[in-house]
Amino acid sequence: MYDLIIIGAGPAGLSAAIYAQRALLDTLVLEQEAVGGQVILTSEVDNYPGVPNADGFSLVEAMRTQAVELGATIEMNVVERLEIAEDGSFAVTIPGKVLQAKTVILAGGATPRKGGFVGETEFAGRGVSYCATCDGMFYRGKRVFVIGGGNSAAEEALFLTRFAAQVTMVVRKDHLRAQAAVGAQLEANPKVDIRFLTSITKVAGELGITEVTFRDNVTGEEHAETFEPNVGVFVFVGRVPASELVKGLVEFDEAGYAIAAEDMSTSTPGLFVAGDVRQKPLRQIVTAASDGAIAATSVSAYLGHPVSS
Repeated sequence: MYDLIIIGAGPAGLSAAIYAQRALLDTLVLEQEAVGGQVILTSEVDNYPGVPNADGFSLVEAMRTQAVELGATIEMNVVERLEIAEDGSFAVTIPGKVLQAKTVILAGGATPRKGGFVGETEFAGRGVSYCATCDGMFYRGKRVFVIGGGNSAAEEALFLTRFAAQVTMVVRKDHLRAQAAVGAQLEANPKVDIRFLTSITKVAGELGITEVTFRDNVTGEEHAETFEPNVGVFVFVGRVPASELVKGLVEFDEAGYAIAAEDMSTSTPGLFVAGDVRQKPLRQIVTAASDGAIAATSVSAYLGHPVSS
């Protein structure tokens, strides 16, 4: 019987592990893909306080090392089910085994929904981005394209005008789904233009993106355009939270994000969530780490363990 099982070893999960170890909790961290999560795909991180000009892998590796040195156990394994046991504890099913824990922190994160164009995977992190706040400044004075027509895409496009020379929104429909007030700001901004009924089908280039292929969604015709290096393509067509494990155990918003209180607790006693899997206004490394720290501290209080300062 573990005191705590943390599902997910991204910044939220690793931060939770660090704080759990400081509280002397018997803790196991389970990760199904790669320690660090989506962050390891980020080539440059320049907005994490105190660690300028870091790369994603090095940053989370430092977090992992810190957690392990404090005594955390990180195991690569797929969590198949999460259920409440008869005694109120949690049954965590992994292949061939059922683990038990007094508490659980779900820190599985959220995955950006892909744009589905050729070259998207190849240029991820070096031309294709899913976070304007993270990568916008790398395109200072450059040409960028924003895929999407909802509120997130519109707001990120406006944010990118602070850096880019020109921001082109590529919208597959004939209208924006963003709120009217945001749409009015886009129309009023001289740096923004919108291509309706258009999709990006391919990006190409040598060291960076210099060619973008567009499709007319009415005629189906495609044409390629060449640009000065390096073009940025920002994809904002939604995110998929890894919240399926807690279906029926917590409340969700309309997008599938878990709803939690300020202490990261959910409607199920002993079950906490942290990081991008939960409903919140900003999804960044620093907020994920903060969520993890809060969640582990809340677990410690829930179990009656003191937390060292």
